[in-house]
Amino acid sequence: MMDRRTFILSAAAPLAVPHILRAQSDNLTGAVQRLSQLHSLQIRRGDDVIFADAPRGPGLDRPANIKSCSKSIVALLLGAAIERGEVTSVTATIGEVAPGILPADATPGAADITMEDLVTLRAGLERTSGANYGAWVNSDDWLTDALTRPMVAEPGGRMLYSTGATHILGAALAEATGQSLLMQARARIGEPMGLEIPAWTRDPQGYYLGGNEMALRPTAMLDIATMMRDGGRFKGNQVLPKSWIDASLQPRARSPWSGLSYGYGWFLSPSGYVLARGYGGQIIAAHREKNLAVAITSDPTQPARSEGYFGDLMQLLDGPILNLT
Repeated sequence: MMDRRTFILSAAAPLAVPHILRAQSDNLTGAVQRLSQLHSLQIRRGDDVIFADAPRGPGLDRPANIKSCSKSIVALLLGAAIERGEVTSVTATIGEVAPGILPADATPGAADITMEDLVTLRAGLERTSGANYGAWVNSDDWLTDALTRPMVAEPGGRMLYSTGATHILGAALAEATGQSLLMQARARIGEPMGLEIPAWTRDPQGYYLGGNEMALRPTAMLDIATMMRDGGRFKGNQVLPKSWIDASLQPRARSPWSGLSYGYGWFLSPSGYVLARGYGGQIIAAHREKNLAVAITSDPTQPARSEGYFGDLMQLLDGPILNLT
């Protein structure tokens, strides 16, 4: 563990680091202090952590609720299942992959929703997020609730941000692999990367919630950002197929809220970031061109809207962080 809550590379090696980097680090520290909702910020360039600050919250070494960054983790597990042949392709349908999760009164067309529709949040079903979230998680059967909602768009059409869509995907992966999402996450991401993945919320039928409430240490979030930056590799080990990571970074939808493009479970910014985003301001971000990996945790009880705090975080990513020399 770090003896100090703030670690800055320039402070550790003042003779080796240019004055400009020390000044930039000071600017970042000031920005972190001004953003009262922010709990922690870490930046890795190449193999080196060049900034780590946790002025609020539980620190860098205790699990934090990553909220909807969970959707991006489930998307990675889809890639792992396809690589193993447990799911034939992204075009496989719910009816082909996991017919058992379809209720008898499923909405017409639900069986034909593809894994790609689910992972890109274009399932077409009425959303379970936003104003609908409370009723959904208080229902007796989350899958039945989600899969009997009306079709409000064509599957594969416009993006409808919905935790229910990712929960359906997670349940389909559990059926296809014979392993719970927790087992998959630990075996296919956690163990190869040396990361702890605690158990999290399950639905009334026992399926782990796909798309919310996972917890990771901020340091683990930074490692996942690094793996995304490096095409699925981490410390010399190919954790996930590069082809899936590359495919995940191709824009396939656009958020009507933030305007950001969306790939296979990951947002894509105009400045070149690939990022997972969670309620309150949880972010796992990578920038290949700049060789950067970034992890941000924030107060998970406060909103982070695109025109508010999340906008402030994007300014931090696109400004001081992206301009690090």
